Amino acid sequence: MSKYYPLENYLKKSQKQKETLTYEEIEKILGFTLPKSVYQYRQWWENGGGHTQANSWLNAGWKVDVVDMGEVVKFIKL
Repeated sequence: MSKYYPLENYLKKSQKQKETLTYEEIEKILGFTLPKSVYQYRQWWENGGGHTQANSWLNAGWKVDVVDMGEVVKFIKL
């Protein structure tokens, strides 16, 4: 099980079509501090590429729609 599974589980349970989460909210869901690279590299939030974090939201049936670097991530249901 991926360390990002709590985010996957959160999104699976969401009844919304769009979710906007602050970085702080994502950290609370995960139970740990996000790596520094999430603040520096937009690529960290890319959908696909086989990255563990991307697999968590894609497995839940969601994708990242918009990233406001260092602030919020907007997910949209597939």
